[in-house]
Amino acid sequence: MRNVGKGRMRGVPGLVVFVAMLLGEVRGDAGVGKRVGEGVPVRTDFGVVPAMAKVEGELSLEKAVEIALRQNPDVARALKDIQRAQGQIVEARADALPRVAMTASFDYTDPELRFSSLAPGASVLGGFNRASNSLIHYQNKQWRVELGVRQNVYSGGRITAQREVARIARDEAYYALRATIDRTISAVRVMYSRVLAARAMVEVSEEAVRLADEQLSNATSRFNAGTVPRFNVLRAEVEVANVKPALIRSKNEYLILRLELAKLLGLTPSMDGGALLRCSGELPDVSGAPDLSAAVQLARARRPDLKQQRERILSEKESIKVALAGKKPTVEVNGGLRMQRDAWDIDTEIHGWFFGVTGQWNLFDGMLSDGRAAQARARMDSARIAYDDLVRQAELEVQKAYADMQQARETVTSQKKNVEQALEALRLAKERLSAGAGTQLEVLDAQVALTRARTNELQGRSDFARAQAEFDRATAADTVFDDGFKDPLAVLEKKVLSANVPLRSEVPKLAPVPGSGGGK
Repeated sequence: MRNVGKGRMRGVPGLVVFVAMLLGEVRGDAGVGKRVGEGVPVRTDFGVVPAMAKVEGELSLEKAVEIALRQNPDVARALKDIQRAQGQIVEARADALPRVAMTASFDYTDPELRFSSLAPGASVLGGFNRASNSLIHYQNKQWRVELGVRQNVYSGGRITAQREVARIARDEAYYALRATIDRTISAVRVMYSRVLAARAMVEVSEEAVRLADEQLSNATSRFNAGTVPRFNVLRAEVEVANVKPALIRSKNEYLILRLELAKLLGLTPSMDGGALLRCSGELPDVSGAPDLSAAVQLARARRPDLKQQRERILSEKESIKVALAGKKPTVEVNGGLRMQRDAWDIDTEIHGWFFGVTGQWNLFDGMLSDGRAAQARARMDSARIAYDDLVRQAELEVQKAYADMQQARETVTSQKKNVEQALEALRLAKERLSAGAGTQLEVLDAQVALTRARTNELQGRSDFARAQAEFDRATAADTVFDDGFKDPLAVLEKKVLSANVPLRSEVPKLAPVPGSGGGK
């Protein structure tokens, strides 16, 4: 297999994607047995799905992606598809190589069966045929050993085209692996951001409960002092009861998302319903917008699914040559050494060399080759149509992710100021109530407004993180591969990258993981 290179991840700071390790498995290297973090056993054989691993303590985004690339079953299946394609290359190459075979045979025939072939009225006595007045040489034992070599000399271009089809199939499998890696990284980033958002939502709900408890405590104190009626206490108790369901739901959502992340990473959550997995860091802040036009061009040049479809077009083109080879002659040579028993002397062995040439030309095959060629042309045209559709789909995905990022960016920007204003409004409402100039309703309304503002900002950050992950997947910007073979769109990719325009939003650094030496 040609050098399919190695990759490094740019979407998650400080993380080296283990693509080289994965592709090393395809080339037959030994399975990786290192550990990625304390208490995180990783799979060492991609051919067998191991028992689920466990992870305890904090889990960074970098480590989550690393574990997913090692243990995700989709990645393992894509690796096996490359190995299968490599086997197809060996199979296609076999027709171009000489075939050496040794054959041996031994036959024993009952003498009575030999005698039954004599003419009617003839008799056999001591090996003498009285009817013909001649000796009969019958042998009921025969043996033969032959060592032969056969070689295709000309096959009308069929063998060469089949080898090219197999080589292209391997490249398709490689691009399919790249697409799987990109999807896996994006899925981990999205799920990780959802876990962080759920954790932050728990904090917002806990703050709402805390504010409601403070208001209840304040109302109770004022009631005991005789400055407010019983209604204020009851209203505060109702507010506490109203905000608790949101906290319960947010905690349950946080638990479920951690379990789903564990499933995505191939990890085992605790069996008692709790999740040992805890994600570190915070949701990223919004950043500057990338250049949409350059990002679309980069997606056209770099997307592995587009590369895979281009290879499929070339494969169908070679399939046409395979089909038309049926209308051309084929030539094969053969030779070898043969040893066998002498036909007249049972104790004598004779041997010698033989050589031959065999040619065949189907002058008319019932239009079989033409029919196969027509099918291959139709498949090639269909692959071209599918490629054009994939290009439009890729452009749509980039534009949609870009629009989602813009929406989330505007939402977060608007809600940042709103949270500041809601905090100030709550402070003033409390001061007015303490001074006797305000009402309890003003404080409760200010608390609800603050919770809503923080929820909107949090939702905007979560939406931005998901849109950012999708944008990077749509432009294939999460990974960079050093291909060992020529890519027809490599020139376009270099042109886009050298234009010095922003192609993706900058991902901020994550918070350090305790005991890991800090994030990068």
